[in-house]
Amino acid sequence: TSPDMIDAAEDRERFQKLLGDLGLRQPPNATARTEPEALEKAAALGYPLVVRPSYVLGGRAMEIVHEQRDLERYMREAVKVSNDSPVLLDRFLSNAIECDVDCVRDSAGVTFIGGVMEHIEQAGVHSGDSACSLPPYYLSQPTIDEIKRQTAAMAQGLSVVGLMNVQFAIQEVDGKDVIYVLEVNPRASRTVPFVSKATGIQLAKVAARCMAGQTLASQGITKEVTPPYFSVKEAVFPFVKFPGVDTILGPEMKSTGEVMGVGKTFGEAFVKSQLGAGTKLPTSGKVFLTVKNADKPRAVDIARQLVALGFDLVATKGTAAAIAEAGVPVTVVNKVTEGRPHIVDMIKNDEIVMVINTVEERRNAIADSRAIRTSSLLARVTTFTTIFGAEAAVEGMKHLDTLDVYSVQELHAQLAA
Repeated sequence: TSPDMIDAAEDRERFQKLLGDLGLRQPPNATARTEPEALEKAAALGYPLVVRPSYVLGGRAMEIVHEQRDLERYMREAVKVSNDSPVLLDRFLSNAIECDVDCVRDSAGVTFIGGVMEHIEQAGVHSGDSACSLPPYYLSQPTIDEIKRQTAAMAQGLSVVGLMNVQFAIQEVDGKDVIYVLEVNPRASRTVPFVSKATGIQLAKVAARCMAGQTLASQGITKEVTPPYFSVKEAVFPFVKFPGVDTILGPEMKSTGEVMGVGKTFGEAFVKSQLGAGTKLPTSGKVFLTVKNADKPRAVDIARQLVALGFDLVATKGTAAAIAEAGVPVTVVNKVTEGRPHIVDMIKNDEIVMVINTVEERRNAIADSRAIRTSSLLARVTTFTTIFGAEAAVEGMKHLDTLDVYSVQELHAQLAA
C-alpha cells in the first residue's frame, strides 16, 4: 500500500471524495480549523457529535458532545486546533451497531475478507473497549454481504496490498439497515490476532506474503471462512489498579488487554470471554438496575430474564416503575442524592451481586451516577455500563452450568472438514 493511499484513507477530504466515487455513505461530517468555524459547522450538522483531532490512535481526546457549551469547552481544553491539525466533527449515530472488518488484498486485485466482527457495545464505545463476536450474532445475512462488498470496493479504491481494517456503523431506519463507513485503516489492526485465531487463517502471514508479491491464490487462500462456532473478544480493563476511576465506556480507549471465549452458541462464547477477563458472573442474589430512558424497554426484558434465573431485583424509582409496570417484581432503592439508606450503602454492605447502570452521555448525568460505579469497583461487584453488554451477559449467564472446553486444534479441524 503506497504512502499516498494511506494518506487518502487518513485525510478527511480525500477520503470523502473516494467514498463519494464509490457511492458509499458516511455519517454527516465536517472539518474545522478554528473554534468559530467548529461552532458554525456543528450547528449545521446538528448535535450530538463525535469530535476528535485528526490522525489519532486509541481514540485519544475523542468525545461525544451534546450541545454547544460542551463543544466550546472541548475546543478550549482538549485540543490545540490549527491548519495542520484540524478537528473532525461527525454526527453521532445513536443506537447503531458497530462492526469491524479485517481483509487482505493482493497485487492481482483480489480481496479476501478475513472476518466480520459485530461489536456488542453500541457505536460510540471505542472499538478497542468493545467486546465483539465473530461471526456476527444479530446482523442479517444480506447486511453482512453488503458490508463485505463495500469493504472489497474500498480496498480496490485505495489499491491496498496487504491488510486493511474498516469500521462500519449500522443503523436501522424504517425497518431497513443503513450502513455507514466510520473509518478505514490501510494497515493491520488490533483485531487481526483475534480473527486469525477464530478462523485458523494467519492473516499477518498471508498479508506479508502478498506485500512480498505473492497472490492469495498462490497461497491457497480462495474461499472465506465462516466458523460453525462463535468467538467473542472481550477487553480487559485496569480499573482494579485505579480505584478512583470511572468505569463508564466512551470513545476514548481505556482497556489494556483482551481475551477470547469460544462456544457453540453466542451465549456460551460470551460467558467464557467474561470469565477470561476476570468478570465474575453471579448465579444468585440481588441485581441493581438504573438505566437511561432510552434503555428502559430493553431493561424490562433483562429484568424478566434475571427473575427467571432466580435473581431478586432492586432499582431506582424511574427504572423500577418501568419494570413493575411490566409485571416483574422489583424493590425501589434511593439514589445517593435521595437520602439514606441508598444504593451505595447496599453495595458497600455486599448486598448487591451485579450492577447494570447506563447513563445519558451528558457530563452532569455521568457525574450523578459516578458514585455507584466507583463503589461497585471498590467492592468488586460486576458492573455493566451499556445495555447491550448487560443483554449479552444475561444471555451468557444461562450457560454458566453447561460450559464445555474446546481446544483450538479441535475447532480448526472442524473448519478444515
